[in-house]
Amino acid sequence: MPPQTMRALIQPTPNSTTDNLLLTTHPIPSPNHSQNEHLIRLIPCPDVAGVVISAPPTSPFPPGTEVYARTNYTRPGNARDYTIATTDELASKPARLGWVQAAAVPVSAQTAWQILFVHAGVVPPKHWMDISGAREAWRGKRVLVTGASGGVGAWVVQVARVLGVEVVGTCGSDNVELVEGLGAKEVLDYRVTRLRDWVGEDEARQVDVVVDCVGRKSLQDAWWTVKEGGTVLSIFQPPGQVRPEGLGRSVKEVFFVMQPSGEQLEQISRLIDDGKCRGMVDSVWPLEKFHEAFKRLDTGHSRGKVVFDLFLDQ
Repeated sequence: MPPQTMRALIQPTPNSTTDNLLLTTHPIPSPNHSQNEHLIRLIPCPDVAGVVISAPPTSPFPPGTEVYARTNYTRPGNARDYTIATTDELASKPARLGWVQAAAVPVSAQTAWQILFVHAGVVPPKHWMDISGAREAWRGKRVLVTGASGGVGAWVVQVARVLGVEVVGTCGSDNVELVEGLGAKEVLDYRVTRLRDWVGEDEARQVDVVVDCVGRKSLQDAWWTVKEGGTVLSIFQPPGQVRPEGLGRSVKEVFFVMQPSGEQLEQISRLIDDGKCRGMVDSVWPLEKFHEAFKRLDTGHSRGKVVFDLFLDQ
């Protein structure tokens, strides 16, 4: 008889911190096939990689299919043994990745895709799913990526390289070689380089788009690098909150939250299986050690994703 209950990591209230999370036992959720819901046994949080257990009759992901996804923020999270995902969120797991490696991909990779194909404003809508068309749109442009060694930053660097974009990345000194290896043309140590001074030495260093993954002072400093008519995009906070006084350029400001898309994730799977991009795993934890896992994440110095493997200690 299949199991009726599962482990689930619960946030008691919307304002609860990671110190207040509770590991409990819950009934396994029941998918509504009429709403294209699938039941998946998984490696989670907040990305999902796992095997479909139950699916709608017409689903392209029947039971037994290996899938991965980032599920919608409006539904319960995925720090549990089983979860629900809809057809439009799911993609086939890259064949060359194991479960842990696959679970490290969806959020960061889809965020990078949406930055470079949609929200930067460089690629026309007709090419949002077309790499060759996007490559032509990005021809001759430069991008600055703050936090280039982090989960999202590393994917922005890699996808930008695929599109032929010239990338300048910022990170700590211990991650410079990593970011160079991902495809950045130039890497700056944020601890010793002030971006306002760096671009002030040579205006040719200005970029068409700033992609900020850090926020606060890093974002404020990055403002000085963008060209007249360029774009400052942040996934941390609205860029205008820290726009420096005295910066007279006309610049587009963008802040957004990634929306799950299985169609985009299928494109990312192809890039992975073609050897053009890769996910990065910082560390792997059993669900029972969630306090330690979140402490690692909260340091802000992880290289890649912190992953829960629900099969550890089982």
